[in-house]
Amino acid sequence: MASLTRLVRALSAEPWVPGVWAGCVARSAFISSCDSVKSHGAQTAAPPVPSSIRTILRFQSQFTRGVRMTDSEHPGTMMTSSRESEKEFLSKVFDLILKEGVEKQLNGDCKVVNFKHPEELLKTFDFKLQDDPETTERLLELCQDTYDYSVKTGHPQFFNTNFNGQDTFGLAGAMISDSLNTSQYTFDNAPVFTLMEHEVLGKIRDLCGFESGDGILTPGGTLANLFAVNLARYRINPNFRKQGIYGSKPMKIFVSDQSHYSFVKGAVFMGIGTDNLVVIPTDDRGKMIPEKLEEAIILVKEQGHIPLMVAATCGSTVLASYDPLEPIADICERHGDIWLHVDAAWGGGAMMTRKYRHLLKGIHRVKSLTWCLHKMMGVPFQCTSFVVNGNKDLMTKCHAANAEYLFQPDKFYDVSYDTGDKTLQCGRRVDIFKLWLMWKAKGNKGFDAETTHKFDMARSLADLIKNTEGFQLVQEPECTNVCFWYIPECLRGKEQNADYFKRLSKVAPQVKEAMTLEGTMLLTFQPNEVKSHVNFFKVGIGSARIKDENLAFILEEIQRLGKDIKV
Repeated sequence: MASLTRLVRALSAEPWVPGVWAGCVARSAFISSCDSVKSHGAQTAAPPVPSSIRTILRFQSQFTRGVRMTDSEHPGTMMTSSRESEKEFLSKVFDLILKEGVEKQLNGDCKVVNFKHPEELLKTFDFKLQDDPETTERLLELCQDTYDYSVKTGHPQFFNTNFNGQDTFGLAGAMISDSLNTSQYTFDNAPVFTLMEHEVLGKIRDLCGFESGDGILTPGGTLANLFAVNLARYRINPNFRKQGIYGSKPMKIFVSDQSHYSFVKGAVFMGIGTDNLVVIPTDDRGKMIPEKLEEAIILVKEQGHIPLMVAATCGSTVLASYDPLEPIADICERHGDIWLHVDAAWGGGAMMTRKYRHLLKGIHRVKSLTWCLHKMMGVPFQCTSFVVNGNKDLMTKCHAANAEYLFQPDKFYDVSYDTGDKTLQCGRRVDIFKLWLMWKAKGNKGFDAETTHKFDMARSLADLIKNTEGFQLVQEPECTNVCFWYIPECLRGKEQNADYFKRLSKVAPQVKEAMTLEGTMLLTFQPNEVKSHVNFFKVGIGSARIKDENLAFILEEIQRLGKDIKV
């Protein structure tokens, strides 16, 4: 404090200070004597420096003592509040979270969604930003409104996405992470979270059977899959970092016809081009056909092109199919050790179970893996792991930019724990604590039990569908997705010709509209053109809280909403 006072007094004697001070205080209510300043850059007389300096010192003194400033001295709701009023506001927000975000949502004591069309919501909700601050009372009302008009993904009848449910420990971890508000790129910036990530990624590599390797948490599966493409390309030719792809032979990425669209985006983003995505057909279960893959690789090599990577899928987005990893790995090894990546964003959770782990047989042979923990594992959105088998320094060599202001080589601690240069990001949100806390709370046994329950619930729903009139499975579930059609009375017993399927395709959109407007339930629908499937419903079970009565309600509600449909 004393040193700052001496500095300010010294500056007040400098001839340039009045002009600079005038610009700094323009349009500010900080100093009452500045009313004559009309706008930035206006040619007005500077306020007396000694008066300004006294105001600064007075403000600093009051601020350090926690004394509340007046509105005219420092406008802004939170800036004018005392520490006690801030605590009171946060306390009320936490009460609101417990009531609306936890209890009512998990108990199903609310609608899944109070749907409004965009033009309605713009009229109903106060989205506008203004010059004057709102009161804390009004802010609390807006927080309540946010709950009222938002989708409740923790509701037991929410199945609209491949993430659903709510985990108590995950929520606690997310709130603590946000309260610390740090970025995870260097050890000195996030020491605890860095070591947590190191532990968790090591555990995931162990689950995969990787003896060594590397990894990072990414903001979603799309970026993780993009990392795999970049690593595969770097391994073929490290000079791509400097020279780019100019003059290189075309590089081919092999994906199945059920793969995630992120590989299309990756081909565009990486400059590889979508024409160089080789789409491999799948069998009637949605699994990549190994023989077709090998034929495609042989053809690419004969054309003088580079087989860059094979992207297998374990738990496809819709049918939730698992590609056969062992024969695919054999093919990759036979043809020059092609980089084999597995997108297990949805189906990776099977690794946590003894009962369903066989679905990923051969996972130890892949080069890299994407796993979205915010999906089947129930970690609060978002939390995705990308792990590499062996090749311990490959991520750093491929992605590092060696920014001097972050990654100084002469730090006083082990800089191998500075993970930021492994990724394409600079600032990186702390996604690890909520996952680590959940893992601590449940242990391997708890995750095994919860994930097994989700798989078992999917099979229970499939059995219920098969035994309920008016419903038809698309296929038996392999993962925790259950895909099915609802056949309204007007279509039952009809010949299944082109007209029948055209009419059937209209059923799911109409039922989805009705359930959304009533807010009783949310589940998604989609066609699968590759398999010639018209619109069907998909229920993805990602919540460990789902019970038999929640499954029964799905069919009962569809029957109620769709019984009088005419298509």
